[in-house]
Amino acid sequence: MRAATYSGKGGVEVIALRDDVPDPEVGTDDALVEVAFAGLNRADILERQGLYPMPKRGIEIPGMEFSGVVRATGSGVTNVFAGDRVCGLVQSGAQAELLATNALTLSKVPEGVSLRDAAAIPEAFITAHDALFARGRFALGETAIVHAVGSSVGLAALALIKRAGGIAIGTSRTAEKLERAKEHGLDFGFLLDDGWRGRVHAATNGRGADVILDFVGAGMLDGNLGVLATRGRIVQIGTMGGANVSVHLGLLMSKRGELHGTVLRTRPVEQKIAIAKDFERTQLPLFARGELRAEVDRVFPLAELAAAHEYMESNKNFGKIVLEVRPG
Repeated sequence: MRAATYSGKGGVEVIALRDDVPDPEVGTDDALVEVAFAGLNRADILERQGLYPMPKRGIEIPGMEFSGVVRATGSGVTNVFAGDRVCGLVQSGAQAELLATNALTLSKVPEGVSLRDAAAIPEAFITAHDALFARGRFALGETAIVHAVGSSVGLAALALIKRAGGIAIGTSRTAEKLERAKEHGLDFGFLLDDGWRGRVHAATNGRGADVILDFVGAGMLDGNLGVLATRGRIVQIGTMGGANVSVHLGLLMSKRGELHGTVLRTRPVEQKIAIAKDFERTQLPLFARGELRAEVDRVFPLAELAAAHEYMESNKNFGKIVLEVRPG
């Protein structure tokens, strides 16, 4: 089968498309999926650079989210069947023509949702939902700050905040992204410069935010603590700006604040199954009804994977970059 691989660690020159990768083996509890589309995520860039280790396998294939059609199933599978349209999350391997994964981690794509859009949904909306509600305990009427609001996860979080009756504050380094995010319901948008904290205080009458979703990491924690409301929660989703920080414990304690870390990739399969079932039951139907939608910025053929990486690294995308694995 054809699959994306990395020949080493570094720039886009290490990206290699191979046509001689063996088809994956299908276990008793697995489904074999013909991948139609795969999402491109920041983790793929970090993996290529050697900054985010990929699970060790015979041939390392990137890609953590996908959509496609079930080709075959193991003898123990009862939840999906050949011909079903599905989407889901995996540790790696989605940027390939075929993917074998535990069938219970798959979610059926509802009628009315295209496979292109379905590939843009799992990572963004599962991550945002978990961070907002499971970790951040976001509630009706609360205020949330979403850093990097123009990212796919940021836009998903924005949609969920507004649907939950909350007030959304977004930050970005690009004014254009903030303006576009306002079309998605953003209440306040601030450039991520030296004055963002003061603008948050002004927008909240000095109260601050109940929940803060941060993808940046190093360099942001002091500011986040400064604008955190009493009994507020900071959820650390990413560390694009670095992982090593010092914490002002006195400020965290005085606000009775909470700092949560979260990652989906390394969770046990039992937790991933539970997440997939909850996602299929509570979120996917909202896409079929038009209450939620995936923001797809651009679609690149898998053959142009290097160009897709370069585009993501340029930070020009607003929403998800999707890879077309099987044309047509």
